[in-house]
Amino acid sequence: MHNVIFIARKEVSHILRDPRSLIIAILMPIMMTFLYGYAINLDIKNIKLAILDFDRTQESRELASRFYNSGYFVPPGHEADITDPERVLKTGAASAVLIIKPGFSEAVAKLTKYELGMLVDGSDANTAAASASYSNIVLLNFIEDRLPEDAEIPGVKLATRILYNSDLKSSHFFVPGLIAMILMMISALLTSVTIAREKETGTMEQLLTAPVTARQVIIGKVLPYIGLALVDAVLIILFALVVFGVPFVGSAALLLFFGLIYIVAALSLGILISTLVATQQLAMMLAQLITVLPSVMLSGYIFEIKNMPQAMQYLTYIVPARYFILIIRGIMLKGSDLTVLWVEGIFLVALSALLLFAASKKFKLKIG
Repeated sequence: MHNVIFIARKEVSHILRDPRSLIIAILMPIMMTFLYGYAINLDIKNIKLAILDFDRTQESRELASRFYNSGYFVPPGHEADITDPERVLKTGAASAVLIIKPGFSEAVAKLTKYELGMLVDGSDANTAAASASYSNIVLLNFIEDRLPEDAEIPGVKLATRILYNSDLKSSHFFVPGLIAMILMMISALLTSVTIAREKETGTMEQLLTAPVTARQVIIGKVLPYIGLALVDAVLIILFALVVFGVPFVGSAALLLFFGLIYIVAALSLGILISTLVATQQLAMMLAQLITVLPSVMLSGYIFEIKNMPQAMQYLTYIVPARYFILIIRGIMLKGSDLTVLWVEGIFLVALSALLLFAASKKFKLKIG
């Protein structure tokens, strides 16, 4: 135990003497949370909608006003050409064209069958789907406001209640996952340079002659970064709560417990990387490559795992971020407890133990 504490104190002195490490550890996570939290946003608003009104009545003008005042649509850069309505889509001046044919006001007054026309630019599938969905909402509200007080639109209705993110803010969905991604990248980045730094500065020989085991060296080097990563985690979560208003309805102690396991996995991965390369620069590049791409592409952070090819789905099982993203979203947004998250917890513990074991074995081979 004395040897472990000695190595940990030595690593702390390295961190304090290297301001770059402190900048990376403290400022970079905050900056990344701020930038990515605002940049990654799937809320589709301000869709450019051109309206061709062939009815030219009070009702048709009010419908057009409803569309532009809904918060979903805005007028295009220039009006659509009556003879060639598709041209405004081809030029990109609008994403959709609403065509109000003659007879609209009469159909509204008599509640007779009538169809509005809409041309939608399908080159952007997300905007196209949102345009159709938002249009139906605006039109339904317009019709319901004109029905008699006791009248109802015939047919089956769906009563929907949205739980856990009632405002449907994409930041509430993405920011918790962003915390998982940043913790993985920063933690692995910090420890990836430790062994490489020993090689570059020539202090590896001192470790070889010291009466310590490979496991003691690994534990001693990881301990300071566990504390640093926990500070990062608290700062990022507080930043997410204050700046983005992400709710936190679950147990902070449970999240801290799982976060500690996740941090150990990330730090162990960084140590493993540092044993494979000879320079700090190469270690940092490799750490970013190994952590960022899998954490973004294969964790379910942005893309649904169930929609991936079968071979890629199997590959996601070795990505720690896959499990921690489910855990942090469950605890922060849904208030999930251990009875719900125990499967993800088991996988996360197993991966952490495996990475820590691999790092210690690989380091032992290196110094042997």
